[in-house]
Amino acid sequence: MKYCFMSDLTAQTYVCAFIEVYMPLLQVRDFPADIYEEIKYEANQENRTIAQQTIVLIKKGLGEEVSRKEKLERLMERINSRHIPDDVKAIDHVKWIREDRNR
Repeated sequence: MKYCFMSDLTAQTYVCAFIEVYMPLLQVRDFPADIYEEIKYEANQENRTIAQQTIVLIKKGLGEEVSRKEKLERLMERINSRHIPDDVKAIDHVKWIREDRNR
């Protein structure tokens, strides 16, 4: 994988330096077919590749992964805990959109 970092030396000149980043490769021999099929099924259900799903399952096994559901629940808690001033709640957004469209 290559990453390009750009910096503006002058208003018209850019320098691009490529840095190679290598991810370790994990190969498992004699992997049970039934487990592979389960991973494949779960990956499909979660809209992930088999490699992505395998990483998620390993992280869960190591206690490092937070599920998507938990992340969503935390995000919804943060959103719902925000205070919205009354003057903002009173704004008629539909009216603003209609006025903007009529310009």
